[in-house]
Amino acid sequence: MWAGPAFSIGASLRNALTSSMSSPVQLGPLSLQNPVLVSSGTFGYGPEFAAFFDLNRLGGLVTKTLTLEPRAGNPAPRVIETPAGMLNSVGLQNVGIDRFISEEWPKLQDLKCAVIVSIAGSTAAEFETLTRKLVPLKNLAALELNLSCPNTESARAGGRFAQDAEASAKVVRAVKAVAGKVPVFAKLTADVTDIVLIAKAVEAAGADAVTLINTLMGLVLDDKTGGPVLGGVTGGLSGPAIRPVAVRCVWEVRKASKIPIIGTGGIQTVQDARQFFHAGANAVSVGTANFWNPKAALQLIEGLEKAAR
Repeated sequence: MWAGPAFSIGASLRNALTSSMSSPVQLGPLSLQNPVLVSSGTFGYGPEFAAFFDLNRLGGLVTKTLTLEPRAGNPAPRVIETPAGMLNSVGLQNVGIDRFISEEWPKLQDLKCAVIVSIAGSTAAEFETLTRKLVPLKNLAALELNLSCPNTESARAGGRFAQDAEASAKVVRAVKAVAGKVPVFAKLTADVTDIVLIAKAVEAAGADAVTLINTLMGLVLDDKTGGPVLGGVTGGLSGPAIRPVAVRCVWEVRKASKIPIIGTGGIQTVQDARQFFHAGANAVSVGTANFWNPKAALQLIEGLEKAAR
């Protein structure tokens, strides 16, 4: 029998399953029409999924991560199935910030759901430059700082910002200094000794919310040759396999902080989402499920609406 600290089932869960399905969900200064988002890197830029359902049904849409220059990404193969999940090594492939602003943003700017742009840089100065380019955009809801992607060369060398409290805080401070009224979210990794330490550092630096968690770094080897199966060697593990880790991280951060939390990691069903709300998440984000079921987020919204009746 579980003998540790009890989970709180109070306000967080009640708000998410009852009032938040009919009234806004607050992530700092940002209001969402419901507590369900889609995760960066799993939903394209967004419009690609408009053929499957009305994107305005979402609480929020997080774009794939943008960098200053276009990125071709990692060599193939990039995605493989693993037990209860998948391993990906896409490598932040994207068109670059300038093409995104000119070609993709016009398709997003009039959506009723909150459109959150994910950004990544190799230095705090690059994050700042990306922010300056994005802040003037019409109806930009928030920025999500990808401090924790494991699928780049620098990350494989141990260079993820989210593995260092001061490095993470430095990026948040740099972005907040130029973001104006645009909320800033920090996406963190569980590939650390103490995620609470990192979360408290970005909170102190001014982050308006944290996204917990990014994928976990993993490796699959060919059982015959001993070589890596993915073209990028290592990759990010996601899906139901990481859900217990993600729930634990949300729970730990909630015990230590009042910062708004977007919980993500293997969420497919109402039951999955409830775990995150019990742990203290203010909202949840659907990621890997989008790859095999493009209506996964819509179905979760409908399920939460039914559960709230």
